[in-house]
Amino acid sequence: MEADTLALAHEIDFSFWGLFARATLIVKIVMIMLIVASFWSWSIIVMKWLIYRRARAEAEAFDRAFWSGEPLDGLFETIGPAPSGSSEKIFAAGMTEWRRSHRDDGGLIAGATSRIDRSMDVAINKEADYLRGGLTVLATVGSSTPFIGLFGTVIGIMNAFIEIAEQQNTNLAVVAPGIAEALLATGLGLLAAIPAVIFYNKLSADCDKILSGYEAFADEFATILSRQLDG
Repeated sequence: MEADTLALAHEIDFSFWGLFARATLIVKIVMIMLIVASFWSWSIIVMKWLIYRRARAEAEAFDRAFWSGEPLDGLFETIGPAPSGSSEKIFAAGMTEWRRSHRDDGGLIAGATSRIDRSMDVAINKEADYLRGGLTVLATVGSSTPFIGLFGTVIGIMNAFIEIAEQQNTNLAVVAPGIAEALLATGLGLLAAIPAVIFYNKLSADCDKILSGYEAFADEFATILSRQLDG
């Protein structure tokens, strides 16, 4: 009897595709959802890493140009009113409002400082929305996929016990495949959740650091313009 059990166990395919093929429809749907969620989160992770690296490089290049001693008007003429870089967009927003605040006679319209600050704040908020886009998906994947995988595991174990009851056999060769299929769903859930949580925290910190740099630049730029207004 034991030899028959071992022979039957060796005949069972415990590979991923074998377990997936034997799973019920609900468990298969759960597994597919988890695999899609994992690929989705990894695509966001790679995309955000590239975007943040480009944003940091662009900010460093613009800082060098801004503090090079070149006149602000000359720098603004160089980058234009609709630049592509985030730091340049914030600078362009402030300079555009600065020029609009001058009257035809060369004087300044009242409230120029507050309008310049608001213009740069709007530009920063737009860049924040762009940089943070997709991070909520990582948070959702990290928090929900373990429970989705657990749901698949519960369904799989229920089906395993139903099969045991129907066959009136508690042989390991009968129980093991169903339990393995059920646990595979939990494994896929953790496989999707763990990287999503880790990189969500890492990318959120990187995003906050980049935005802090934008806000610091806006404050410094507003201070420079304020000095010119006072002069």
